[in-house]
Amino acid sequence: MHPRPASPSAPEPAAARVSVWPALSRPAYLLSPWPWRAAGYLLTGAVTGAVVLVGLVTWVAVGGVLAVALVGLPLLAALAFAGLPVAALERRRLRLVDTAGAPDPHTEPPVPGLRSWLTTRLRERATWRELGHTVLTAGLLWPAEALLLTLALASPLSIVATPLLLATVGEGRETKVLKVWTVTDWPTAFAAAALGVLLLAAGAYVLGVAAGARAALTRLLLAPREGDPDARVVELTRSRARLVDAFEAERRRIERDLHDGAQQRLVALTMTLGLARLDAPPDGLLAAQLAKAHEEAGAALAELRELIHGIHPKVLADYGLEAAVADAADRSPVPVDVDFELPCRLPQPVEAAAYFVVCEALANVARHSGAERARVRAEFRDGRLLVLEVTDDGHGGADSARGTGLTGLADRVSVLDGRLSLTSPPGGPTLLRVEIPCESSESSEPSHLGGTACA
Repeated sequence: MHPRPASPSAPEPAAARVSVWPALSRPAYLLSPWPWRAAGYLLTGAVTGAVVLVGLVTWVAVGGVLAVALVGLPLLAALAFAGLPVAALERRRLRLVDTAGAPDPHTEPPVPGLRSWLTTRLRERATWRELGHTVLTAGLLWPAEALLLTLALASPLSIVATPLLLATVGEGRETKVLKVWTVTDWPTAFAAAALGVLLLAAGAYVLGVAAGARAALTRLLLAPREGDPDARVVELTRSRARLVDAFEAERRRIERDLHDGAQQRLVALTMTLGLARLDAPPDGLLAAQLAKAHEEAGAALAELRELIHGIHPKVLADYGLEAAVADAADRSPVPVDVDFELPCRLPQPVEAAAYFVVCEALANVARHSGAERARVRAEFRDGRLLVLEVTDDGHGGADSARGTGLTGLADRVSVLDGRLSLTSPPGGPTLLRVEIPCESSESSEPSHLGGTACA
């Protein structure tokens, strides 16, 4: 199963979010770190944009030259992914002026491997939004940021330094401010410095507004907007996966509690009643009551074991899918051939989904198909796809829409990005096929538990 993880980082709660926008309206803005954070955000943005521009131009030039020999065509095609590293850096830079940052809109590929990653990224809108943001940054935003920093920060600082320039460079006689204004005396120099301080204060507000606007544009392009259908679908898929994982964990907990608790007590009760029957007079009323109680306890124990097996069979947790399916085949009223080619244990959600699909399919074979024989086959293809097939030689005509129990299993398989298909023409045969993308479980128990751990 593909790693779930990693779900994209969600925004921080609104109460904990701090950004440059509300700070602008506070009287202490000029004394806070926000003006310097805004300047740092715009400065790093200008540097990043210049570097990206050089990189893109070099990339296109090299790819164009090599395209003559067809070697550069893949290089030019790879430009589609140029926005990914730039966007990742932008989301980190955003925390300079917005502590909430920006969530990563990308989803994990369904299966590991370069091909799956490329396919997933090319199908995402986020990839193309990030590419557009990268082109916008390299072509337009960084020159604007550099110009703004010059006008709002560098120029006022140069004016503030007029007395220092007059004393050093001008040797106390003459200096030029911004190369357009000549200062020849100290009162004018200090007046220029005072003016520079006022301009610097105004420039700090300009930088704050510009940084806030730049951050808003970055969030618009690089983070999924609230209500974005793509983001909602991604979150819905992840929530379904979390619910399935939690459901499986709860089933295992209930099975363990019943197995280690109620079942053991019933076993002890059955043994006690059996010993009591041996000590009781054989022909008395007490012996008959003890015999009846012993039989009832045995029946309750058998029902409890069957219930535990239906919740989550211990053989599945301990010995893996192949052993669990073999056990289900032994209990099926229809003879079942089991053909498994699994080199190792699979992730628990995949094994559980596959096992219950087999159980439901074999139950349907026994109840509806009139088959004389069934077959269960499983293989692990390319180290990343479980293919499971259940066939029978019955009369066919099965339909998952007529309440055969497979609809719920199909939903369960779809949560794992899998697919369930049913082929059952009139006259048979019936073929149930399940494909679940997954990866070998690296945390599987060693072979003494019935499954070989995969590296």
